This record gives sequence, C-alpha cells and structure tokens, in this order.
Amino acid sequence: MPDPAGPDRRVLVAVDMESYSRRDNLLQYRAQQDFQALMHDAVREVGLDRTRWVTQQLGDGELAILPQDTSEVTVVSRFAPTVDRLLRTRNAGLAPEARIRLRISIHQGLVHLDGMNGFPGAAVVAVCRLLDAPPVKAALTRFPAANVALIVSDHIYQDVVRHYRELRPERFQRVAAVLPDKNFEATAWIFVPDEDATVADPRPTEPALASVTEHLADIPTRTVTTEPAKPVAAEANVQFAGSITAHGPASFGNNNTMNISAADEQPSHLEQR
Repeated sequence: MPDPAGPDRRVLVAVDMESYSRRDNLLQYRAQQDFQALMHDAVREVGLDRTRWVTQQLGDGELAILPQDTSEVTVVSRFAPTVDRLLRTRNAGLAPEARIRLRISIHQGLVHLDGMNGFPGAAVVAVCRLLDAPPVKAALTRFPAANVALIVSDHIYQDVVRHYRELRPERFQRVAAVLPDKNFEATAWIFVPDEDATVADPRPTEPALASVTEHLADIPTRTVTTEPAKPVAAEANVQFAGSITAHGPASFGNNNTMNISAADEQPSHLEQR
C-alpha cells in the first residue's frame, strides 16, 4: 500500500439542508436541483471559482475543500450572507415544506486529498461535527425568518472574524458544540445573517415551564361555598290587597272577578309616597 501524499492546509466548508428527510421524493429531487444552482450562484457572487472546489456530495448538502489560494476572509465574511440573500428570493411565496434553509460550517486544517473513500483528516471530521452540533440547529429554530445559520470553529473566529469585521463579531454567539455519541466537543461561534445570535431565546424552556407548573401546584386552594338565592317575592316580603277584574275568554272566577287580600298584621314594606 503506497504511503499517503502529504496533507494540505485548506479551508473547509460543509453545508446541510434543514428537514430534507421530511420531504417526499419529488420535493427532495427539486431541493437537490435548487441546492446546486444556489451554490454555483453564491460562489460566483462572492468572486470564487466553484470548478476548483473539491466536493463530496451528501444528498442534502456537501463537504467542500477549497483551493489553497482561497481567501479565508472572503469565504467567512461573504459566503453565508450571500446564500441567505439568494434563499430569501428563492423561498418567497413557497410552502414551508418546499423552502430551503441551510446550516453552514467553516473550519480550516490539514486534509489528505488522496483518500480512497473520502478525505482523511481531523479538520474534515471537525467541520462535519460542527455542522451537526445542536446549537446551530437550534439557531434556525430561534430565528424562523432566517434562511442560513453559520457556525465557525474557534480558530476561524479568532483569526478571521475578530480581526476582519465585515461580519460583526459582537453578533456571534459563543457555544459549546458537543456530540457525546461522537466523542466530540469544541468551542464554536454561531452567526445568523441580519440577526443577533447573542440574544436569548424568548421562548420558555421546558425546565422553566416545569418550574411554573410546580409553583402553581404549591399555591393553596380555597373552597368557596355559596347559599342558594332566595325567591324574590320572599326576599321583598311584598303583600298585595285589592281585586282584579278581567273580561273575555281568558277571564277567571265568578263574574270575572278575583279578590286578593293581605293579612292586616303583615303590612307591606313598600309604601306609596
């Protein structure tokens, strides 16, 4: 078996489509077509040559290894915002299940380009793990109007974002990218175009909701009893005296007259004034 060729230090970009597996076959087919057109347009707009990118297609995304002379500042600062803008136009008026929303991760490091089944190198593993990190997935949920969530390694943030301020570093959220089942943990930074990723999610978390429920359960209950309402006539103690005379088929009594009298010892409390 021949020895591997020396590794090259490259900029790595990984891209993944949100909710791809939930689409039916036709929507997946269309999404793949739109994804390729989108990538070509975005790369051209930022002034790069996609034909020189070494890519590994993933169906719902891709891993790209960029040429050695690629400007890290250009890729980090312009690629994600350009993709977001193009998607804003593409997604306008589409049903939610047809929209394309992307996670993008950027890292750099040593990679072997002559691997027999991919591209060996810890940097390749890292950029793919960053793409799958829960915080960047949550960013698309936190900002439903956004079309792109970008996650960069700490190395990219310290070397590029912090010094070359085309993207505002104060709007990057520092996160711990942890994937226990992959034995991966790294510091990373999240950016969402036209949003401030450092703003806390206003929606209550499940622990917060549980705390409110427990608090309500601790509030003592009080039983309130009410007495039945008394009849109005008895309450008012109204007494009538006199006679009623009626004529016609609905009349009553002898000679159409009914006498009503009240006990003299229980005078009415209603007095004519």
